[in-house]
Amino acid sequence: MRLGVLDVGSNTVHLLVVDAHPGARPLPAHSHKAELRLAELLDEDGAIGAEGVDRLVATVAEALQAAEDKGVEDVLPFATSAVREASNADRVLAEVAEQTGVGLTVLTGEEEARLTFLAARRWFGWSSGRLLVLDIGGGSLEIAYGLDEEPDRAVSLPLGAGRLTGGWLPGDPPDPADVRALRRHVRAEIARIVGEFKRLGTPDHVVATSKTFKQLARLTGAARSAEGPYVQRGLSRTALEEWVPKLAGMTAEERAGLPGVSVARAPQLLAGALVAEAAMDLFGVDDLEICPWALREGVILRRLDHLPV
Repeated sequence: MRLGVLDVGSNTVHLLVVDAHPGARPLPAHSHKAELRLAELLDEDGAIGAEGVDRLVATVAEALQAAEDKGVEDVLPFATSAVREASNADRVLAEVAEQTGVGLTVLTGEEEARLTFLAARRWFGWSSGRLLVLDIGGGSLEIAYGLDEEPDRAVSLPLGAGRLTGGWLPGDPPDPADVRALRRHVRAEIARIVGEFKRLGTPDHVVATSKTFKQLARLTGAARSAEGPYVQRGLSRTALEEWVPKLAGMTAEERAGLPGVSVARAPQLLAGALVAEAAMDLFGVDDLEICPWALREGVILRRLDHLPV
């Protein structure tokens, strides 16, 4: 069957269309993406304003039309931290449902971490042993660890690249004092939960998902996305540590000129790099591997698991 997963995230609204059936890997057929940046459309009370709601409704409607055009049989719509944490989330969800007919499922942070972990497990297989999975989104950082398809521990922290950029790094380039303050904040937040994971044992394989990690890997020498998903891509802490101060001294426009860095994501790259560096350092990770699959694939895989064979 042809499935569509509609991901209303903090940065983008992304429709991924795949051809899938139980027991087989989902094959990407189409991708429809719109930069909405919901996390930046919150007012001082933490609500998504009228303009943001209108843009969200229009974007969801466009994605539905794209799904129909591509012959999608079933759309799996969900929302993550930007909608989840909006003070008017219920009204936003009701408006989207009334205007488009789409009932968005709001995932908790832990559900995000668990579904992303499932995707990584299926991609790397059982031979990868105990997995530690890191995922930096626009609104949150997800961390999960385990030996099976369900992680033994999964947490979500409010350390997304978009959220931190908007709240901590107003300058372009950012003020060095702001960068240091953000670095302290990020490390303090991650340090609080490291012990919970360390008690579970040393992972056999550390992997990372998300656009932030992919861009950082490309920046430090990984293969271009055009070379396909089966090319192994990695990120070393040493290379990342060399790049963080360089990114801190650049404007968003200068970052956008770097290999693999998009104009839309360039403003957030420094905050994402600080989170990635902190997570690798505090978890004692020297090298990690980039996983092509992430949350959207996890949602699809979970849906396929519940289809009759």
